[in-house]
Amino acid sequence: MTTRKQIRKAVFPVAGFGTRVLPATKSIPKEMLTVVDKPVIQYVVDEAREAGIEHFIFVTGRNKAVIEDYFDAQYELYATLAERGKTGLLEELQGIQPGPGTTSFTRQQVPMGLGHAVWCARDIVGDEPFALLLPDMIMQPESTGCMADMVELYNQSGGNVIAVQECDPAETHKYGIVGQGRPVGKGFELTEMVEKPAKGTAPSNLYINGRYILQPEIFDILEHQERGAGNEIQLTDAMLKLTKEQDFFGYHFRGRTYDTGSKEGFVEANVAFALWRNDIRGGVIDNIGNMLKTIQPKD
Repeated sequence: MTTRKQIRKAVFPVAGFGTRVLPATKSIPKEMLTVVDKPVIQYVVDEAREAGIEHFIFVTGRNKAVIEDYFDAQYELYATLAERGKTGLLEELQGIQPGPGTTSFTRQQVPMGLGHAVWCARDIVGDEPFALLLPDMIMQPESTGCMADMVELYNQSGGNVIAVQECDPAETHKYGIVGQGRPVGKGFELTEMVEKPAKGTAPSNLYINGRYILQPEIFDILEHQERGAGNEIQLTDAMLKLTKEQDFFGYHFRGRTYDTGSKEGFVEANVAFALWRNDIRGGVIDNIGNMLKTIQPKD
């Protein structure tokens, strides 16, 4: 049996401007906007950590230094909490802090698309497979996290793994859609990928939801990848080239995914994750019920 390289590293492309949620993101990175009481990026890092990821690689841009500060130790805060006897909160904060040497930050100086952002992490990733998690997308799984199940599938299948989930068949033209082949472990053989197919031509209603496990050969392709849609270097274009040389598999995620990069998705995520919390669920339900009865749309 061939021993596959462990998925140890994860890339988080966090250099985007967050234009869909302006003006909030004029001074606050979209990844640091809070869903209930944690920034969006914390949910995504937690998902990676659950999957056994050991090294967290952030591809940043201008005005994103606060992300690096967030994942650093804050000794003054820790000391204050300890002095005031708030040990539970102190332990929670220390528990989410990555260990020394487990985070890396690199810059994407120019906004040239997701494919370019991934390529910027090439020297830190090195010659090993890696996870890629888009930080706009946060998930509520039915059981284990999306990336944990993807790693399990990778350990069975090797190759490259892409997470997908169902969308309304009438909405397939808005997404990257995949074709579904024979079953493999918890997933299936991926037969094709189509970016925003014309209406009525999609091979399925399974859309790519922002989670990937990719082999390092993707970097060589991205280095020479021509600009595509939006005059940007598109990851999908590079993956399509890689499918000619390597196997791709799909993992069908069961759960809910929230696009916090949109206003509607951000609000929806806050409500959904608040309802997941036993400590505040009751009050949230009561307040939403009252608001639905009394608040009318503003003219």
